[in-house]
Amino acid sequence: MRLATWNVNSIRARVDRVADWLERADVDVLAMQETKCSDEQFPTMPFLAAGYDVVHCGFNQWNGVAIASRVGIDDVQVGFDGQPTWSSKPDVEAAAEARALGATCNGVRVWSLYVPNGRTPGDPHYVYKLQWLAALRNTAQQWLLDDPTAQIAMVGDWNIAPTDEDVWSVEAYAGSTHVTEPERAAFDAIVDAQFSDVVRPFTPGPAVYTYWDYTQLRFPKNRGMRIDFILGSPALAQRVTHAEIVREERKGKSPSDHAPVLVELT
Repeated sequence: MRLATWNVNSIRARVDRVADWLERADVDVLAMQETKCSDEQFPTMPFLAAGYDVVHCGFNQWNGVAIASRVGIDDVQVGFDGQPTWSSKPDVEAAAEARALGATCNGVRVWSLYVPNGRTPGDPHYVYKLQWLAALRNTAQQWLLDDPTAQIAMVGDWNIAPTDEDVWSVEAYAGSTHVTEPERAAFDAIVDAQFSDVVRPFTPGPAVYTYWDYTQLRFPKNRGMRIDFILGSPALAQRVTHAEIVREERKGKSPSDHAPVLVELT
């Protein structure tokens, strides 16, 4: 089984690229983030035409997560238990955002995750980000307590560079989100809960990234960040035989600013 994750940065703008890559890469399951559309706006037909079932969670033009699978989609769940809520306006009630979608695909519990950005370390959104990650860690730990043999893949855009080698310049990101110690500690806490980074052993750094900003020639200069990950439970990690960051998909006409991340399972 070939499982991938991709922050597509607007599925309506890039559906043809995504559908084309699915066929060329022979992907069985693709988790997508930052679809930037409501459920009604999601372009389902190209996926169905390619032989994929697809589920999506999106409320407006922000955030949005999806899973496309040609090996079945069962037990779909919008949001994880305990997922924090958010509102940027005092007069608007806080609600869970479209940032987490789970489904079982051919025996693997796949979670497409779009972790909050955090904006700046002094912003309330940063506190929300840490709360979101802590809640995810607690829930994920319970999944393994309930079933230590569960095959779980938590995949997506984590908006965290866990180590210094995961950014092109430590100095360039000083004082910014994605690299602060609390964020890195939150990521490490999920790893400590027995969800390992199953891609890194096949794609060691330094200078290996998954995201490059559109500005200042960041991609040609390889000034990027490694913030997209596939974290696997012990049972899933044992099945990984290959992994790669598909850098070529950051090239060409109208690319996403993220590259797909792909693993092969026995």
